[in-house]
Amino acid sequence: MPSDTAQPAAATRVRLATTETPLVRWTLIATGVLFIGLVLVLPLISVFMEALRGGLSQFFQAVYSKDTWQAVRLTLLVAAIAVPLNVAFGLAAAWAIAKFDFKGKSLLVTLIDLPFSVSPVISGLIYVLLYGANGWFGPFLKEWDIKIIFNVTGLVLATVFVTFPFVARELIPLMQEQGRDEEEAAISLGANGWRTFWHVTLPNVAWGLLYGVLLCNARAMGEFGAVSVVSGHIRGLTNTMPLHVEILYNEYDFVGAFAVASLLAGLAIVTLVAKSLLEWRYGDRLAAGRKH
Repeated sequence: MPSDTAQPAAATRVRLATTETPLVRWTLIATGVLFIGLVLVLPLISVFMEALRGGLSQFFQAVYSKDTWQAVRLTLLVAAIAVPLNVAFGLAAAWAIAKFDFKGKSLLVTLIDLPFSVSPVISGLIYVLLYGANGWFGPFLKEWDIKIIFNVTGLVLATVFVTFPFVARELIPLMQEQGRDEEEAAISLGANGWRTFWHVTLPNVAWGLLYGVLLCNARAMGEFGAVSVVSGHIRGLTNTMPLHVEILYNEYDFVGAFAVASLLAGLAIVTLVAKSLLEWRYGDRLAAGRKH
């Protein structure tokens, strides 16, 4: 029979084996900081430096140009339409997948993940094939004077396609982890499905929904591939901010390109700051929601 000192000795060996030396810890930290600095921080700083290389006058001249503001308005408009649509779809899909059993559930989950595996350029080409002048529905749309490709409608559809997994994928595991007990209890007490959703399900996933919205919004504003195919690059009409950056860069207007890019980066930073402020202000609720 082993002695009583064998167990503490074994525990000590395990603890020592899983405890990194200071050299290993600082090497890992330095590697992480170096990687973040080279891949994230340094490129972001270079964008703002290039935008200001010609001075503030050239920067503001590029920022306040008519085409730039049209690109900004179009980018915000597309995101303002696509994000609420994805929120509605994400909530409905996550609620159905997590709370109900039905045939085809695995297929629905697979279809939700489809935009992650399909190139955005391919998704744009699909919409051209369907709704273009020579597409499947092209003659019908032309007969009714409905224009989708080279129009804001096409930009919205392409953006919805590439961004719709974000909200659903954020909510599905959260709702599955929570189970159905609270909803079943609410229904047993006389609440209908709509009331149960608003007063039980939605409050429990509020923070997960917020993260999904932030991710979806960031991707919607920065999407390039899909909207590039369906936009037609009509300057001042169908160019979002990423497309406008490409046009300025191809015209060798580097100050203007980086100025618009800095605006796009600024929108991303504002989103990140808003997320951090919400975490700081409602940190306790966020921790409780994640634990739940």
